Amino acid sequence: MDVKCRSRAAADLRTAIVLSECDKLLHQALFTACNGITYIYLGHDWCIIQLGVPGVIHGFHVDTHFFTGNYAPRISVQVACLQDFIIFALNKLYHCLQERTELDLLQMRKILKPSIGYIPKNGNLLKMTELKPGYADSCHNFFHISSKQRWTHIRLNIYPDGGIARFKVYGIGQRDWSLCGPNDVEDLLSMTNGSVCLGYSDAHYGHPRHLIGLGRAADMGDGWETARRLDRPPVIKADENGILQVLGNEWTVFRLGHPGLITHIEIDTNHFKDSGTLIFKVKCEVSTINDGLGSRVIC
Repeated sequence: MDVKCRSRAAADLRTAIVLSECDKLLHQALFTACNGITYIYLGHDWCIIQLGVPGVIHGFHVDTHFFTGNYAPRISVQVACLQDFIIFALNKLYHCLQERTELDLLQMRKILKPSIGYIPKNGNLLKMTELKPGYADSCHNFFHISSKQRWTHIRLNIYPDGGIARFKVYGIGQRDWSLCGPNDVEDLLSMTNGSVCLGYSDAHYGHPRHLIGLGRAADMGDGWETARRLDRPPVIKADENGILQVLGNEWTVFRLGHPGLITHIEIDTNHFKDSGTLIFKVKCEVSTINDGLGSRVIC
């Protein structure tokens, strides 16, 4: 009996043709066509994921919860850093693949070929590694990654197949600042631009890293609120300038995503109607410590 080897779906093969130029080492089309009537599937399963925030990856969390007898036994992770226009083109191509012929896709490969971005020679950020089954005491698989390169896409390979409940990528956001003009106003303290919380005095009701998150806070718990200080006087008074006479203050330290000239500061007390901060002060300095952290903001 003749054997015909093909991909799981024609759309997968068409996708492979486009992606093989844009991330050659992330995806290789290993599908061979021959005449016959019986189908077998070769290779392994995989998916390509665009990171929500491009940045430096420090670790992976692979959760196989509930997948006890059908969990993915092994995985590997490959990476690439693609330029913005390539990402835009890939997203557009993905939505129109069903309407394209293979001749159209071959023409697109020629367009996408030059200057697609940085793809490492090896491509593997995590080599083939075994996972544990999805029982409560073994389902969490953590992997530390030592990488200083900025990445935009990953390819998760599972060998040969199986199930994964959750896959999380931990790291620090890093923007491509070469695309910003010298007079552009940017949020230097945004988490998506690489800012990091380095320290704080108290985080009883909410961590100060919430301050640099995306968008506005959903509720008070999505902001930063400290516990009430036990060294406060029983009766709080104010001086002639209206400043409360209490001992000490709370603080947090941030590293800016990029050194820059600060022209605007925005303090959003949304949801904090009766417990918001009345007075604040911001101090800035350029770090002189040779730790590669760059500029810092102390507030």
